[in-house]
Amino acid sequence: MPTYLSPGVYMEEVSSGSKPIEGVGTAVASFVGFAEKGPANEPVLVTNWTQFTQTFGEFIAGSYLAHSVYGYFLNGGGAAYVVRVGAEDGAVPQTAIAELPSGQDGGKPTFSVKALEAGPPGDEITVEIADASEPSDETFKLIVRGPKASEEVYDNLTTKRGPNNVATQVKTSKLIMVEEVKGTAAIVPQKGRFALAGGGTPVPAPEVSANDYVGNSSDRTGFAGLEAIDEITMLCVPDLMAAHQRGMIDEEGVKAVQLAMIAHCELMADRVAILDPPPSLNAQQVKEWRSGYAGYDSRYATLYSRARPCTCLRPAMSPGSGHGAMQPAASTRHRRTKSSVAPSRPSCRSPRASTTSSIRWESTAFVRSPARAFASGAPGRCHPILSGGT
Repeated sequence: MPTYLSPGVYMEEVSSGSKPIEGVGTAVASFVGFAEKGPANEPVLVTNWTQFTQTFGEFIAGSYLAHSVYGYFLNGGGAAYVVRVGAEDGAVPQTAIAELPSGQDGGKPTFSVKALEAGPPGDEITVEIADASEPSDETFKLIVRGPKASEEVYDNLTTKRGPNNVATQVKTSKLIMVEEVKGTAAIVPQKGRFALAGGGTPVPAPEVSANDYVGNSSDRTGFAGLEAIDEITMLCVPDLMAAHQRGMIDEEGVKAVQLAMIAHCELMADRVAILDPPPSLNAQQVKEWRSGYAGYDSRYATLYSRARPCTCLRPAMSPGSGHGAMQPAASTRHRRTKSSVAPSRPSCRSPRASTTSSIRWESTAFVRSPARAFASGAPGRCHPILSGGT
């Protein structure tokens, strides 16, 4: 309420009538897979790509989790829960490092330079020791060059304590950190250019089994630990195909995990499993694999028929479940077209009458006629798992 500081007559205008209720997105995806870093077997809420990279790191070889999450947010997805599996002690990226030799004392290392970002990007960093703009025997210039032509310059540095100390000044760097080598005198480093190395050391691939994906609800591991989170409406496990391609899980293991995903969604009755077929199958083969081999039959699952060409910084083919999850997430924020009735999450109910009817969305057609969808082989479509086949 307004505050009146003096007596008098005041007029207030109060708006009357009810305000319209604005629609908000209600679709929340969950992803289970491999990540560069982050807590293991713990559902973590992320609302954008930057938050994901801060918690779980960037793209890594042999993993589709980051690609799927990137596609989800890039195409309009909202909040998501991420569960990291396959984490092992010691299986972390190495940090690139370089030692700066002193200009005296036989060239013994006097400072250690480490990359702030672990992994191969650190190998692209070089540091150069040059003359300071105010030259003296105790000052020098440090030039740091990183990826994408980035450069940082620190002038008139010294090894003595104070505001111009090299370790103190470099604390503002976005590329490196500098530490004094213990047991050596603080001597001005030798002039020259030095490259950081060691960041490209291969990271041990995580060993996983079907049980790692499924987990246990009482221990809150795997996707079974998501039972405690009511707002989730979609479940995606893109790295199931990564493990299958590495030979860690055979086709029977893939089937076991996906059946557990369907069972989880049927148990919760408020979410849908978005499944990925084995790679290198066309639309007709996916249909035959689903109905002939896997035999999936559920109202709480959809099957994404094609892998997506992911152009997110590093071109690669990735499973389509993450890109499929974004469609209902984005669609819930748009108005429905004409008089079509669209669910807040993908529906896997069997069509009863016409095989040509479809649910229309303003942003995208998510569920299409099964017969027409498989016949056309259109990439990037989610198809319902049907009772009694197609």
